[in-house]
Amino acid sequence: MSRADRTRPRERRVRDCLNALAVANVVIALLALAVALALAAAPALAAPSAPSALSAAPRRAPGPERAWVAHVIYRTFARSAPRAHARRRGLVPAVSRWGTPTALLVLASRTGPEGALWLRVLLDERPNGTAAWLAANDTLLSVDRWRLRVSLRRRRVTVYRAGRPVRTFAAVVGKAATPTPVGLFAIAAELRQPEPDRFEGSWVLPLTAHSNVLRRFDGGDGQVALHGRGGTSLLDPLGSARSHGCVRLANSAIAWIARHVPAGTPVRVS
Repeated sequence: MSRADRTRPRERRVRDCLNALAVANVVIALLALAVALALAAAPALAAPSAPSALSAAPRRAPGPERAWVAHVIYRTFARSAPRAHARRRGLVPAVSRWGTPTALLVLASRTGPEGALWLRVLLDERPNGTAAWLAANDTLLSVDRWRLRVSLRRRRVTVYRAGRPVRTFAAVVGKAATPTPVGLFAIAAELRQPEPDRFEGSWVLPLTAHSNVLRRFDGGDGQVALHGRGGTSLLDPLGSARSHGCVRLANSAIAWIARHVPAGTPVRVS
């Protein structure tokens, strides 16, 4: 077989490939033309708006119908004022001391001199009510329509949804010597307990509240929590004032709250 004979099949294969590419190009061009015609015939669409959580961030304390919660996505500095070079108040991690995502109640928002949005958040530290400013770009904002109210006089916890009460639970509150602190707090975390028959019951929901009497208690810093009941805590009946400051609820009640109410939800104790 001559060299020319050997090259003919190769030439045919090259021609076939070129023809296939030409056909593919024609098909792509036709598809592009069809898409362009369809877009031209369709009504114009408005540009998507910015997320409502950022464009409508609150400038006042949470109202009765909704609150805002900042979920920290990057470790960020808490600052004394809403500007990038304000005094640092410490670092706020994306993961809490309990290993859960950090979710902070937003008290106010403000646009700083650089044009960036800043959030004033309630921190989980002493003294109670400590707040600082975080850069909103380091958080994700969500709307929270839940809130809790703890009545020390009635020894009840009422759960509100969009400003309306949906459930009320009997509770054990702090005794006279170690009272439950009053004020506006938030749920700092939600911790399911591996042994629900122990003292804390089935769930522990630490609050951004700390005892005004006990600086240290049971290995901790006197942090106040909502929690269930089990073991010896069952000796104190619901509706009594016998705790060291925590608010104890029936296991069924605290489990209901943990299922429905997210971390960061405001809790008013009065």
